Amino acid sequence: MASPLVKSKPPVLPEDTRTKLLDAAGQVFAESGFQAATVREICACAGVNIALVNYHFGDKLELYTEVLRHSVGASGNGIIKKAIGSKAPPEEAFRELIHAMLLRVCRADRPGWHFRLMMHEFAQPTPAMASVIDETMRPVYDRFRELIGSMLDLTPDHDQVRLSTHSVIAQVVHYAHARHVVSRVWPELELNPERIAQIATHIARFSLAGLRQIAPTPTRSAPAQLNRKK
Repeated sequence: MASPLVKSKPPVLPEDTRTKLLDAAGQVFAESGFQAATVREICACAGVNIALVNYHFGDKLELYTEVLRHSVGASGNGIIKKAIGSKAPPEEAFRELIHAMLLRVCRADRPGWHFRLMMHEFAQPTPAMASVIDETMRPVYDRFRELIGSMLDLTPDHDQVRLSTHSVIAQVVHYAHARHVVSRVWPELELNPERIAQIATHIARFSLAGLRQIAPTPTRSAPAQLNRKK
C-alpha cells in the first residue's frame, strides 16, 4: 500500500484538451495581460472546468509559464536539440543552428496571439519569463557562444563573442518579433521552408563575413576555420 504522504502525479492531460486550453489562455493573456487575466475567464473560453487548471497547473502563474513555453517554441525543440548537438565543424554547425532557430521562430503553427502576448511580457515582465529563457533560449545562446568563440579563438565569455552572438540572434528573431513591420515593408515575403532556408543561408554568410573581419590577425592570416568556406 502506498504511503498517504506520497503525492501521486496528476494524469496526463489529453493533447486536444491541453492544446485548446493553452490556446484559450494565450488569447486571454494576450488580450488582458497576466495581471488582469483570470483563470475563470480562460476556462470559460476553453470550455473546461476551472478545477482542471488547478489540478494540472496549480495556479495562474504556472499556466502562464506553460503558455509562454508553448508560444516561444517548445514544439520546435527537437530540431533545436539536434542542431545544438551537431558534431559538424564549427562553421557548419553554426549554419545548422541558424537554420534550426529560424524554423522554430517562423514555424507555421505559431499562435496568432504570440506577438501580443510577448508585447505584454516585455512591457510588464513576470517571473515566468526567466524560467522560459533558461529552458528554451539559453541553450541556443550558449551554443552560439561556443561556436563563435571557437571560430574567433576566444573564450565564450569574451565580450567580442557575446556581442557577435547577440548580433546573430538579433538577425534571426527579427523575422518573428518584427513580423508586422516586415509584412508592411516586404509584403511579398512568404516564410515558407524554401524562403526560410534562403534567409538562414544569408544570415550565416553575412555573419561569417563579419566574423572574418573581427577575427584576431593570426586566425585571419592562417588557413583557419573561418577562411575555409566562403
